[in-house]
Amino acid sequence: MNQIESMTTEQTWRAVAAERAIMAELLADRTEAEWDRQSLCADWRVRDVVAHVVVCTRANLGWILVNLVRARGSVHRALRDTAIRHADRTGTRQLHAELRASVPSRFFPMGTVPTDRLLDMLVHVQDIAIPLGAVREMPSLPARASLERVWATADRFGIAERLSGYRLVATDIEWSAGDGLLVEGTAGALLMLATGRTAAASQLSGPGAATLAATLIANRA
Repeated sequence: MNQIESMTTEQTWRAVAAERAIMAELLADRTEAEWDRQSLCADWRVRDVVAHVVVCTRANLGWILVNLVRARGSVHRALRDTAIRHADRTGTRQLHAELRASVPSRFFPMGTVPTDRLLDMLVHVQDIAIPLGAVREMPSLPARASLERVWATADRFGIAERLSGYRLVATDIEWSAGDGLLVEGTAGALLMLATGRTAAASQLSGPGAATLAATLIANRA
């Protein structure tokens, strides 16, 4: 993988704020039915994704411990369930107001780094935008920084299981990773791919693109 200069912490937080603001704008004047639409996250509606973004700005140690106990130690279940619970008990207008209020937050839960908040926001904006038929081009530099973070914490994203045997190369910025059949795409498309979103499959090219897309889609079925 290429060695590249990282974004500064200040640049990272500004990019996080920009994505939160974009998500809030994307959801302005949406109907209740659109808020209830299935997002790209299998377990979440659009409103559940928003609730997740909001609660992640409040996840202090006590909150984490309580919800991990409720989820019997499963981090994935804790994240899923807390988002759904918050979405279910919060009206749409209030949830949207909470999202707007979260824009400048620079809180990040223990055990994470600011770049985790960035990659979370970049991907979750797409998780909402694509089902709603909206187009939001992911900015290349933040996407590259997020790709670096994904590969630095590859185990939690299942990179070895899903992307072994492929070489990923960004077409809009200098970044590559892996060995094997070539798969090309924008940094944004590769970030979606790396985090398990098959919606980006149509944006990929190269000798390995079709095979990889078919495998990922089959594994989700």
